[in-house]
Amino acid sequence: MSEVQVLKEQFIELYGAESAHEIRVFHAPGRVNLIGEHTDYNGGYVFPAALTFGTTLVMRRRDDGMIGFASTNFPLRKQISITDIEYRAEDDWTNYPKGVIKELQDRGVRVGGYDLLFSGAIPNGSGLSSSASIEVVTAYGVLTMEGQPVDTVDISLLSQKAENEFIGVKCGIMDQFAVANGKKDHAILLMCDTLEYKHVPFKSGAYKLVIGNTNKKRGLVDSAYNERRAQCEQAVKDLQVKFPDLRLLGQLSLEQFMESQDLIQDPVVRKRAQHVVEEIHRVLHSVRVLEEDDLVGFGELMIGSHNSLRDLYEVTGFELDTMVEAALEVPGVLGSRMTGAGFGGCTVSLVHQDSVERFIEEVGQVYKNKTGLTADFYVCNIGDGVKEIEVG
Repeated sequence: MSEVQVLKEQFIELYGAESAHEIRVFHAPGRVNLIGEHTDYNGGYVFPAALTFGTTLVMRRRDDGMIGFASTNFPLRKQISITDIEYRAEDDWTNYPKGVIKELQDRGVRVGGYDLLFSGAIPNGSGLSSSASIEVVTAYGVLTMEGQPVDTVDISLLSQKAENEFIGVKCGIMDQFAVANGKKDHAILLMCDTLEYKHVPFKSGAYKLVIGNTNKKRGLVDSAYNERRAQCEQAVKDLQVKFPDLRLLGQLSLEQFMESQDLIQDPVVRKRAQHVVEEIHRVLHSVRVLEEDDLVGFGELMIGSHNSLRDLYEVTGFELDTMVEAALEVPGVLGSRMTGAGFGGCTVSLVHQDSVERFIEEVGQVYKNKTGLTADFYVCNIGDGVKEIEVG
């Protein structure tokens, strides 16, 4: 029995077998950002890719104006009226799909009652966007069930808005965008300021993406994130002496920054701005090397990105640095870097398929010896964005 058929059986056990032929199944992936960190809120480029694992949603219409929420990952189940969709802390994970349904209602989409069963294959807290995956699959499922037009760019925007306003997390657009618009064996070059994007072939050949989860609790992220944003805004203010129309660091070329960086008074602020401008340059360079099938060059850019995040932006920390250093000692590794906000979370490495087992064993051992923490590793392929799955 396939995974989808197993989920359908679980759905029927939970909600009953009537109208079983009306059950539909949708899937949204997780995502990893391959390069381009802390560039999104600076109006720069990011380079994420959708993964082959993510969140599956089994759903069926019901006609009593109620929505049932259940998950194979969490014990909490809820049933609410479509006229009573409010954020409640005690509703835990269900607030994510609720926020999307509320956003759809606010946009005038007629939302019926549904039975919903979510099943996530994305490890919680891994930084691979489980929340964005839940949001996007909910929006796609409801719009499809209601016979509404499905625009994946719009779905990413409404999912981001739900997380910003309903959940209260001021995330950027990258996670939802990558989840909604991913394409198998392609990364997405996304300009966060304008949402211009293109799919770039990622021909990894004999190389695998291996994501390493440090399992470090990330206590510093919010305060450091706010501080870095403020520093980038200060850099823009200092540079406006020469560039009065400058709104975001992402609008500067590398040459313009190099010629004008002395206008930034505070040396720490100057370092932050240098990372952002150089990282955007690295993203654009990475597209060029991939178009030439130069995986070695891409690996070198990954390493440069991590070094910059460590030395200029200062958001890595002991655990991430330890994992990256251990990764780069393993033969067959072309590149490794932190991915995500930093201070814990994940690394992403480009590893030859013949070295993957050795990589997991050796990096895991070195990491445990130095940090006392046990890492988790996920070997990934790049998959499609949100879609409906045919139920056999």
